[in-house]
Parts: sequence; C-alpha cells; structure tokens
Amino acid sequence: MNTSSRPFDRGHTDDLMSFLAASPTPYHAVANVAARLEKAGFQQVAETDAWDGTSGGKFVTRGGAVIAWYVPEGAQAHTPFRIVGAHTDSPNLRVKPQPDMVSNGWRQIAVEIYGGPLLNSWLDRDLGLAGRVSLRDGSERLVNVDRALLRVPQLAIHLDRSVTSDGLKLDKQRHMQPIWGLRGDGGEPSEADLLSFLEDENGLGRGDITGWDLMTYAIEAPSYLGRDRELVAGPRMDNLLSVHACTAALAEVSKRDDLPYIPVLAAFDHEENGSQSDTGADGPLLGTVLERSVFARGGSYEDRARAFAGTICLSSDTGHAVHPNYGERHDPTHHPRANGGPILKVNVNNRYATDGSGRAVFAAACDKAGVPFQSFVSNNAMPCGTTIGPITAARHGIKTVDIGTAILSMHSVRELCGADDPYLLANALTAFLEG
Repeated sequence: MNTSSRPFDRGHTDDLMSFLAASPTPYHAVANVAARLEKAGFQQVAETDAWDGTSGGKFVTRGGAVIAWYVPEGAQAHTPFRIVGAHTDSPNLRVKPQPDMVSNGWRQIAVEIYGGPLLNSWLDRDLGLAGRVSLRDGSERLVNVDRALLRVPQLAIHLDRSVTSDGLKLDKQRHMQPIWGLRGDGGEPSEADLLSFLEDENGLGRGDITGWDLMTYAIEAPSYLGRDRELVAGPRMDNLLSVHACTAALAEVSKRDDLPYIPVLAAFDHEENGSQSDTGADGPLLGTVLERSVFARGGSYEDRARAFAGTICLSSDTGHAVHPNYGERHDPTHHPRANGGPILKVNVNNRYATDGSGRAVFAAACDKAGVPFQSFVSNNAMPCGTTIGPITAARHGIKTVDIGTAILSMHSVRELCGADDPYLLANALTAFLEG
C-alpha cells in the first residue's frame, strides 16, 4: 500500500463505499467480512469443533461479531498477538417484538431506538429494512428489503411554527414510528403483517419466521462530495469504516510468512449500547478465541500468559473532526481535520485506553507506513465518549491504544469523512500488524 504521493489511489475508498452499501446491519457486515477473508485464503472454523494448531488464516463468526487471525509458519505457542479492533453496529431504529400498528389510517412499524442516533437525521428519509430472521427449521437467514419501504415523516412547519425559534423536539416514542402504507378502514392491522411481507419477499411459507432482529436503514448510496470530490458521505461510517480497514489490513499481512506476531481482527457488536453481550467487546469471545489458538498450538496456561503479556491492540473507531460551525466545542489546541490522517485518541480519565507508550507504538506504525497522524482530545467542558478500547484493556489485560478516523456528523444517518483517510488508516493498521 503506497502512500508516498498524492492524489491517493481511490480504489480503497471506492471499495469502502461498496462495503457500506452492502452492509446495512451488523450481520450483513460480518457476512461481507467473511467473504473477503475467504477470498484471501482464510478458513472459517466453528466454535463447537476442535481446533488444530496449523498455520494459516482462520476466523469465527457469531451473530454481528467476527474474530479472525493468521498464524504464520513457525509461530510458537507463546507468540504474542497484534490485534486491530472495531465494532460492526451503528445507531438506528430497530423493529419491536410486535411490529405492526395503525394510527389514523396509516400503517406503521413499531421501532425502538438503538444506541444514540441523531434522530432528526432519520426524518423524511427513504428507509429500507434488513437484518436476520430465525426460521422454524432452526436455520437463520439474512434479509434485506433494499428499496424505499419506510419513512418517518416530519411535521409540517404550518403545524409547528415554533420549530424555527425553539428548535426541533422529538419524542422517541411518539414521533419516530415509520409509516409504510395505508389502512383504508382505519382498523387494526392484521396479525403479522410485516412478517408475512418478509416471508413473501424471501420465498418463505406462512409462519416460517419465528424470530427476528430487524432494523431500518437509509437506502441512499454513499457518494463522493465536494468541489474536488475530496470528501465521502455515507451511512454507518461509525464504525464500518474501521471494520473495512481492519479487514483489508489483515488480508494484506496474511500474504507474508515472516511475521513476528499473530495478527488478529476483532470486530464486535453492541458497542453503541455498552458492549455487554456475547458478541460485544465486554463478553468473553475475544479472550476465548485467543486462548484456544494458544492451546491448539500445544500451549500451556504459561504460554497463554506470555502471549497476552506481549500483545497489543489498536482499537479503531471514528472520532470528531473539527466542525467549521462549532469550533468552540473542540479543544482549542486539538483540531483534527479531514484527510489529515488517522487520529490518536487520548483521555486521561481512561475513556480511551491510550497512554504514552501506546502513542509510541502507533507513531512507529504510522512512520513505517509513511502516514501522518493527528491527536484528538475532548474539550474539558465536553463529556468524552468511549470505545471498546478500555474494555479490551481491562477485560484481557492487553495493552490497548485508541485510534480512528476524524469524521463529521457522527451518529447521523449519513456521516462525512475525508476521501483519503480510509486508505491512510488501512496503511497504518497494516504496518502495525506487520510488527
């Protein structure tokens, strides 16, 4: 990955845009990561099977999470890991257990707010519906209605003149239920209208769907933006931008067999609501996979301890680029900019896991890759968000560094980043995994 001259090859960013469009849910993102890993020669292994200690690339998937690792020839049981971590989920509107409702003659879908979305960004958008369904025969299937199916209509200004003076105020329950049709008689919806629709769309029989995890998404495709097309606008950059870069980096280093570390990709679900799940960073999945890799190579608990002690993780998540209209909300000496390279995220209260030695590790990786990097720290008067970084460090005793890409409109249905930054991030991650 050469970063020595501008303009950069936009092939990586073009591929990111395709990845975003094809990954409307964490489950689709994991499926797309798995397909890319298989193309790079990785083999999927089941958690329920016995694992062997052979070299090569392997990965496991569980719901909206995927862990992948590459064992080079000659790796020992105590060989440390180098981990790039990210999360697959984004704030959105998710379908409730009893989805069908009617109000004043409008058919609606009952949704619950997931994470912390900018609710106003979901208004008057053409929304599709995607996720996974569980079937009566015990199997699961990904579904995606990729067309204008739903819409959360905004109230006309004529019915709320105060909106221009007092601002838009949205009630999460009353104002965020999308419409998807009309009910002529104004009566109650028939039983399982939405599920029957999905069964028809996917060639299933009535009653085949017995469980579901469904969510809405804006169907507008990612696109370049700006006079010189130096920006990219698109959905779910927080944090599929990092997932995509981590996957590209792992596939790139798997071409080598002289690695001093075992490179690992860890992409978790449920970061946006605390990471406490069997597929979240606060669950046991990563630790279990790493331990099983050590033991499959004939290692002991002592080998596991030695491997973990030498392991480093880069937790990659999006951060805030300085906003041109709200510059006072940022720290006055730290103004990350688009296309300025990846950001190193620092918070002395451990909302981010970075410390001075971690900074040195990331600086060395960026120097090796020829990639500039920036520092991000919050304005002291503004509360700081957090990531999977501190969770990974505390749960597994692994040195962790928080990094990412500077974006605008974080948690909007459509976010904005520099068109060169995804490529720069992937290069830095590749250099880090190489050691």
